[in-house]
Amino acid sequence: MAKFHGMIGFVRTEETAPGVRSEVIREYEYSGDVLRNTRRFENGERLNDDLNINNQFSILGDIFVYQNFQDMRYISWLGSLWKITNVEIQRPRLLLTIGGVYNAPTN
Repeated sequence: MAKFHGMIGFVRTEETAPGVRSEVIREYEYSGDVLRNTRRFENGERLNDDLNINNQFSILGDIFVYQNFQDMRYISWLGSLWKITNVEIQRPRLLLTIGGVYNAPTN
């Protein structure tokens, strides 16, 4: 089983100025295991096919991640950011499933 060590991005809506709310991204470092490592290409209406992976990671949860798992957006793995598509809580671990490339802003 492969190991994982990297950043996970959490996105929260916070008041950045009086009356202005914006999405604020914070990254936290986690370690765990890579449970599943697969990829697939999806044909679309674009010139190039979309690369999607259906990998699953198991990370050890802490108080912060249990209270904010709904704010998880992306995971940094193999030099790219990947969307977190599913989070399953199996205490003391969380199972994260990822999909396509995360293209939204990170700061």
